[in-house]
Amino acid sequence: MIYPTIKELTGEKFNRYQLAIATAKCARIITDEYSTQRKNAEKQLTGNKDVDRPMMEHAVNADYRDRKAVKIAIEKIHGGEYVIKEKEEEAPVEEAAEDGVEA
Repeated sequence: MIYPTIKELTGEKFNRYQLAIATAKCARIITDEYSTQRKNAEKQLTGNKDVDRPMMEHAVNADYRDRKAVKIAIEKIHGGEYVIKEKEEEAPVEEAAEDGVEA
């Protein structure tokens, strides 16, 4: 069985497609942060790459380095660190015309 379940992740407010999109966005954020940390660590290191490799591994978040971004994203959504929000609806055209804005 997959843990956490879809019902636990969505709180029965969202469907599984919204969950998939939110998870993909969170995974992209995690991947981007990992890439940034790795680039910064590589910039700080100079010289022999074989000697510097263990130092670089400590400069990058071990959780991001060793685990899949999607799994981390699912755990962060489940833990409440990332929250799925509903998209706000745009105001209808009629209301905009009533506020003095003409088309």
